[in-house]
Amino acid sequence: MKVMIRYRVRPDRVDEHLGLVAAAFEEMAVLRPPRLRYTAHRLNDGLTFVNLVEGDDLPSPLPDLGAFQRYRAELDERCDEPPVMTELIEIESYPPPSPPAATTPRRQQ
Repeated sequence: MKVMIRYRVRPDRVDEHLGLVAAAFEEMAVLRPPRLRYTAHRLNDGLTFVNLVEGDDLPSPLPDLGAFQRYRAELDERCDEPPVMTELIEIESYPPPSPPAATTPRRQQ
């Protein structure tokens, strides 16, 4: 499943929001949830954000991540325009997705 989430943050809450987004991405980088792709984008007005999320079991594993819980906890209060989630159905892609890399066991030295 792929989803797009679009929302507009209040001007006085942008810095706080960016810090919460960074913390969520730092936690994802450490925990590396499998089969999850998440990108966050800021539009040129500086207030509107678009997140693209792809995963087999959405919303899992996001609700289990502490930093994501903190990010999501007051998101509605930080926003002038509340989050709107739209499921995306891919019709074409360039370049085509790469197949998963084959893993080979490392030899111990």
